[in-house]
Amino acid sequence: MKVPFLDLQAHHQPIREQLEAAIGDVIDKSAFAGGPFVASFENEFARFCGCNHVVGVGNGTDALWLSLLALEVGAGDEVITVPSTFMATAEAISYCGARPKFVDIDEQTYTMDPGLLERAISPRTKAIIPVHLFGQCADMDPILDIAAQHGIPVVEDACQAHGAKYKGRRAGTIGALGCFSFYPGKNLGALGEAGGVTTNDKALAARIQVFRDHGQHRKYHHSLVGWNARMDGIQGAVLSIKLKHLEVNNVRRQAHALLYDQLLGELEEIITPFEAPHNRHVYHVYAVRVQERNQILQALADRGIACAIHYPVPIHLQEAYRFLGYEEGSFPVAERCAHEFLSLPMFPELTHEQIHAVAAELKSCMSGRKPQSSCPK
Repeated sequence: MKVPFLDLQAHHQPIREQLEAAIGDVIDKSAFAGGPFVASFENEFARFCGCNHVVGVGNGTDALWLSLLALEVGAGDEVITVPSTFMATAEAISYCGARPKFVDIDEQTYTMDPGLLERAISPRTKAIIPVHLFGQCADMDPILDIAAQHGIPVVEDACQAHGAKYKGRRAGTIGALGCFSFYPGKNLGALGEAGGVTTNDKALAARIQVFRDHGQHRKYHHSLVGWNARMDGIQGAVLSIKLKHLEVNNVRRQAHALLYDQLLGELEEIITPFEAPHNRHVYHVYAVRVQERNQILQALADRGIACAIHYPVPIHLQEAYRFLGYEEGSFPVAERCAHEFLSLPMFPELTHEQIHAVAAELKSCMSGRKPQSSCPK
């Protein structure tokens, strides 16, 4: 059986007529850049998350960047985050003129290790960005406690955590600001690029609204040097349709993860994802850890099972950030995981037969290999 890593056609087909009607409505009203469809989605997503304000922007990178600008992060500042994330988290810091500073991740959740945060803080630290990796929230309470002691705002990178929860609170509503990507493959994905910022702070929301529209507080009156980071009307309309299905689809992802756990959890050669007791994991990615990952990836591909790697090179070892002075061994947990992560097929429309096929082929590929012993399950 061939199993795709992601199947957006299967995802969109049941709601295609609704999507086409929504796009037609935008065309009929010529509301293409910002406008009423974006405003409607902002209100709907705010209700879903349980926050006061949502600001729609062009993509998740814009969400991170403009959030830092709203907090007045600039040249000479430092922003603490993790090396195990997509490049955009660090890029947003750099585009503010600030310097990324990293702390290692927790061995089980793959999110920021709060026990390492305090020692990374310096007089230049202007913000902290924990990343809710793969659909699971970072351990936010100790992070917030440490940040509060130093008067440092916390910005959640929730780009993979639509609908995730930490101690009953939705991702994106726990820190000062939350940043979301609505890239097509996300749990809540647009039909193109889009992003959003969540916050309960009216002043921060207003500031980001100005930044996203060339610094205009009203037409042709520019109070700030901003950027063109508006969400398209078509994406706002599409996201309003797809938001209605997010909760059901997240439940399906959780069920798929549970089945994977049952089929793979007893194999010593594989470390399956760990869900912290206080979290609601929404499994944007279902990443196991295996030895000889690249060989396993190719062997599965040869058998028709499409998998992926998130992320093979930690940010501190990327060529673009060589100037920071980090080297191999700087963040051993992130580096170890980067060599071991194998992302299995995960999307709401995945069938039980497909999951069984993936598990069976993975077990076959792992047969005779050494047990995985990097960390406890």
